[in-house]
Amino acid sequence: MQMVKKFFILLLVLWFAILFFMPKQALYYKLEEALLKYDIKINEKNIEEGLFSLTLHDSKVYVKGIQLATVEKIDFFTLLFYTKVEVHTLLLDESLKNMAPTEIDEVEVTHALWNPLNISVDAQGSFGNVEGDASLMDRHIRLDFNETKNIEMLKGSLKQDEKGWFYETAF
Repeated sequence: MQMVKKFFILLLVLWFAILFFMPKQALYYKLEEALLKYDIKINEKNIEEGLFSLTLHDSKVYVKGIQLATVEKIDFFTLLFYTKVEVHTLLLDESLKNMAPTEIDEVEVTHALWNPLNISVDAQGSFGNVEGDASLMDRHIRLDFNETKNIEMLKGSLKQDEKGWFYETAF
């Protein structure tokens, strides 16, 4: 029994050490490098590193050199087997107001080891609440619009079924 106890204590200490010494900023810069291949650039004003998290403040998102969005705060949180990215106060450029809501209050994207082929998405904004999943195996995204408020600009891209409005696409 002592051997099993020591093994689990060692495993816990190793897990904590990996999270504590993980180069979070270096991993973020690798993400930026990967996004550059698609002409997407993120300029952040401040990066704050926590024990299990990395927070970007006042970020501007550029696509092909054109600023498309401003984000107040982006939180990356990981426990290695569970990862969550929260985006707070996303403001899209006014030129996109006919295609998408210009203000999104919060977006939460989660991925867990016990469901490795799915990514969960939750969002709140002027359009109401959105819940959805992205299937990495099927390369398919479905977003269900719950408690819809102002979706007039989105109705051209949405479909409707017995549950309500939804957006579906493949990637």
